[in-house]
Formats: sequence, structure tokens, C-alpha cells
Amino acid sequence: MTASPQPSGRSFPGSGLAKGLAVTLRTMTKKTVTAQYPETQPDLPPRTRGVIGLFEENCTVCMLCARECPDWCIYIDSHKETVPPAAPGGRERSRNVLDRFAIDFSLCMYCGICIEVCPFDALFWSPEFEYAETDIRDLTHERDKLRDWMWTVPAPPALVPAAEEPKEYAAARKSADRTAAQQAAEAATAARPEPTRPEPTRPEPTRPEPTRPEPTRPEPTQPKPDRPEDGDAR
Repeated sequence: MTASPQPSGRSFPGSGLAKGLAVTLRTMTKKTVTAQYPETQPDLPPRTRGVIGLFEENCTVCMLCARECPDWCIYIDSHKETVPPAAPGGRERSRNVLDRFAIDFSLCMYCGICIEVCPFDALFWSPEFEYAETDIRDLTHERDKLRDWMWTVPAPPALVPAAEEPKEYAAARKSADRTAAQQAAEAATAARPEPTRPEPTRPEPTRPEPTRPEPTRPEPTQPKPDRPEDGDAR
């Protein structure tokens, strides 16, 4: 028979309790740090996976994110519109127009597959995390809410010093400037007083004046010469 190996170190009874108390005493002597949330926001790392923001201008309704989502929590609706030709004599094109883009965050497991497979950079991680609801049915957020979260996405670090501005930011700024100009034009049009047009006056009907007939003078009648009777001598 082989003897069982003996433990190298001997432990006296209550050593585990003593170690636990030592950790407790060591922690009690340290200064307690309490984060005053929500008055003080936490300092989150830049790669925090909070929610998913939608950059609507880049979405082409390819449905790739909805097909690859393992939880099927992305809902997309769209319709087709005919685009006139860019040049005279060209062909008309049809494009998909986004009607609805919603994500059910009660089903989302934050895997990030939809962001990785998007070929047009329309989905981004946002560090926003304050979106709790009292009803689970309210966790399905539509594209307006996803668009608002897009502005909380941190800017990516520049790969090259003095590099050009990303095309996504240029497109977003152009869209925002166009919307602001349109709203300003509508406000200026609404503030401008409408010119009052004079009401058209109907001309009074003119009655034709009665024309008096001119008096006609009788023509003078000349006496007819007497005819000689037959038998009278000439």
C-alpha cells in the first residue's frame, strides 16, 4: 500500500477565519469612495457598448443587419421610389426609402454583429446607457430615438495627423445645414406679410343711348307734262 501524501504546510484551526477578518480590517481602514450618481456621471471607457445609434443618411435598406441579427430584434420597413434621371435622356432609377428602423433592446444581447456587417457604416456603438423603462414593451426604440443617440457616439481617433474629415461627418453636416436653411426659409416666409390684392371691380353695364331718327325731307315732285291725245293735230 502506498501512503497518502502529507500536506507540506500545516494549517491550524480557524486560519481561514483569520484571513477573512484580516481582509475585512484592511478594507475598513481604507477611505470609502462613493460615486454620486446621477449627479456625477461615470467616466466610461471609449469602447463602451451602451446602445446602438443609427446614422440614417447612410442606410440603404439592404436588410443585412436584420438578417444577421441572431435575436431578430431589428425591424425595418421601406418602400421604393422612382428617381428621375440625373441627365436628360437618362434612365429612371428606383431606390429604397426607409420608413421604419426599430431595435427591441429587451431582446438585444449587444453582440455587435449588426454594426460589423453593415457595409455602409450606418450603425455605431453609443456609450449612452440611461434608457431604462418601467414597461418592457417600451424598450423598442424607433429610428428617431436611435438618431438622437447617434450624436453621443464618440469621434474615432484620427489614423493620420491632419487627415481629412470622415465622409460620414461631412454628409451629416451637409444634411443638417440643408435642414436648417429650409427651416429658416419657411420661417422667413411665414413672417413675411402677405400682400393684399385689391378686389377686382366689375364694370358697370353701360346702356346704349337711344338714337333719334333724323327727319327725312320729302323730295319735290315735278309736274308731269300733258300727253297729247290721239287725234289732236300736232
